[in-house]
Amino acid sequence: MTSRPVGTMAQRKRQLVADELTQAALNLLARQGFDAVTVDEIAAAAGVSKRTFFRYFSSKEDVVVQFLAEMGTGMRDELAGRPAQDPPSAALRHTVWRTVDACAGHEDQTLSVVRLILGTPALLARFLERQAQWRDALAAEMAHRVGMDPAAELYPQLAAGMALTAFHAVLQRWSDSGGAEDPATLTDRAFAVIAPALDAVVANAAS
Repeated sequence: MTSRPVGTMAQRKRQLVADELTQAALNLLARQGFDAVTVDEIAAAAGVSKRTFFRYFSSKEDVVVQFLAEMGTGMRDELAGRPAQDPPSAALRHTVWRTVDACAGHEDQTLSVVRLILGTPALLARFLERQAQWRDALAAEMAHRVGMDPAAELYPQLAAGMALTAFHAVLQRWSDSGGAEDPATLTDRAFAVIAPALDAVVANAAS
């Protein structure tokens, strides 16, 4: 995944260092395992001091959390950008697929990092924390799309939660297969299971 361009020379330099640290950290963590890698090794691999590392990240976990943040960036925007006439399942499937596709499009590194995240309890916990934030954002947008009060109706939160469960299941299956299974096919299969529930509530409300 590429970082967004930033404005000033200082900002560009800072972003470059952050990107180099992230790349070095993810490569080491994926290759050697989370517990085996030290901050000193990450800093050395990136060609910076340990002090510089801590200017950008407070821990090894934070490097991966930043990667996770990038995975979820734009999820709500993708959902908001779907045509109003899309059924909920179609709109959410597109949202999930765009994120999965961004991962699969960088397979060599991303597959290793996803396996690291899913296989390391501390990182998995942070991943689930991130998913909770994404769920709230998706639920707010879903409530807007279907004209429901998110404070009164359960549907928006449940719909967002189902979509993110599908997202997690697809990543898990793709990771377990070593990248052999097609993410698009996995996404289609996941939404074939949950689409009836996602669409039935809205259809019934409209009738």
